[in-house]
Amino acid sequence: MYFAGVDIGSTMTKVLLTDADGKLLSVVKGPTGPEHRRLANEVMLLALEQANLQLEQIAYIVATGYGRVNVPFADRQITELTCHARGAYSLFPGMKTAIDIGGQDAKCMKVSNGKVRDFAMNDKCAAGTGRFLEVIAAALGIKVEDMGDISLRSGKRVHISNLCTVFARQEVVARLSEGEKLEDIVAGLHDAVAGRVAGLARTLRVEPDVVLTGGVAKNTGVVRAMKEHLRCEIFVPEDPLITGALGAAILGRELWQESVARGERAPTELRRLEKATFFT
Repeated sequence: MYFAGVDIGSTMTKVLLTDADGKLLSVVKGPTGPEHRRLANEVMLLALEQANLQLEQIAYIVATGYGRVNVPFADRQITELTCHARGAYSLFPGMKTAIDIGGQDAKCMKVSNGKVRDFAMNDKCAAGTGRFLEVIAAALGIKVEDMGDISLRSGKRVHISNLCTVFARQEVVARLSEGEKLEDIVAGLHDAVAGRVAGLARTLRVEPDVVLTGGVAKNTGVVRAMKEHLRCEIFVPEDPLITGALGAAILGRELWQESVARGERAPTELRRLEKATFFT
């Protein structure tokens, strides 16, 4: 039996396939565009091709993320909070706090045995998100993926007082014109982002182990600043982008196992054909 997790985030879409033992068979990632359904179909087809599988061989598909309602071939839709927590727990069984910093929001979760017990979110403002860093990187004329390495060269941090994206952009340009070093400005930005997210996390009373996921978790400067603000070790998955999709696939496997235990049958051939029509 094979299982799939589809995570349509605000900026990136991820699909992964696993076997019954949880072994990763394929992973496909791509930018989320305006046509969620078409994109979901495309990335699923690519994942199936990588794994040399057919759609009808997938026992259960769970969709999660911002655009989960636009995955018509999914068997179940589950919130990204639940999937991120389950995915992070599968990688770090000792974890109690999960922090996900995505393209347009930040989520902090208290987790017990892979289940969300409490959470806090920032989904109303770009501050403390990947989009905030993208806008500032463009203003500084650098690539967002280079910001982590640049900040690690810093000897000090330039304080960034504005967390509003528009005003922060103006502030960093002004600091640059005043002669501040690029690496010190970027380090200050990372400190500001980490401070915002850490403040959100502290409303839940952070407990280690803490796992950081999402695209921003690939930024070594933000990870370092988060460690300092939370005063604890931060664990980052090898690929922090796919944690939600991984959790979705794991939950799909568990739901399928529960249905088998109840004596229910796997999806019928008709249902599989209905799924397949979405790929035409």
